[in-house]
Amino acid sequence: MNPAQRLREQLATPGLLVVPGAYDALGARLIEQAGFGAIYMTGAGTSAARGYPDFGLLTLTEMADNAAVMARSIGVPLIADADTGYGNELNVTRTVREYESRGVAALHIEDQVAPKRCGHLDGKEVVSRDEFVSKIRAAVEARRSKDLVIIARTDARAMLGFEEAVWRANAALDAGADMAFVEAMQSLEEVAAVPRRVHGPCLLNMVPGGRTPLNDLREAEALGYKLALLPGLLLLATIDACDVALAELRDHHVAPTPAAGVAQTFRRVGSEEWDALRERFNAGIRATKGA
Repeated sequence: MNPAQRLREQLATPGLLVVPGAYDALGARLIEQAGFGAIYMTGAGTSAARGYPDFGLLTLTEMADNAAVMARSIGVPLIADADTGYGNELNVTRTVREYESRGVAALHIEDQVAPKRCGHLDGKEVVSRDEFVSKIRAAVEARRSKDLVIIARTDARAMLGFEEAVWRANAALDAGADMAFVEAMQSLEEVAAVPRRVHGPCLLNMVPGGRTPLNDLREAEALGYKLALLPGLLLLATIDACDVALAELRDHHVAPTPAAGVAQTFRRVGSEEWDALRERFNAGIRATKGA
């Protein structure tokens, strides 16, 4: 099966698919090695790794190229943030084709006005109903394989209210989206209502310190969500760990002792596979010389 088919198989299995977020190939490999069945490419983390806040400052090319590096580095499906699709329906069409050609298994398109902002920040705007539905329809038609999972994200809750967000989620599913993503719900009642009122699979975005007051994955599963993203998990853990290590060096002039040595670190990113490949080629050279 290709990555998109494997993701669809996971989503068809009863229960909640929990997907941590990464912003580079190293993080993606660590998530896979921890035993998770899929990985999320976070747009906020991708922006932060390039020195920018999540204010819609990255281009399609930058996002798609990062997705390509992550997808080629893992053996499990990659779900990727595709922001607003980077323009109108024509831009959405290109976005889907670029992501799909890079091995992405799923992507989500949102209804914010560009330049977008993190879904849990103030100051957002959304496009009209018609424009959002049209972009989702374009995304669905643009994929070359029906296996690619199209996720429709609406940020309408913050500006237009919960009822509008539910309406947009259902309209996107009617337009052919495979999953609905209502961003930044503001109460436990709203979190519980989405899987009941949206007539299709639902995604829950779990952002620490964000607008949505739910942190228990068991509760999310009980409510009926099919997919839970934890986009900031590795980003925040990395910042915290780096702050501690740098403070130790600055204040005590002692380099912290790592848990893993150099060789073990390189094994986490495939050194044994490359060593085996080099040995196989060297063995062929030795055999040729011996003949």
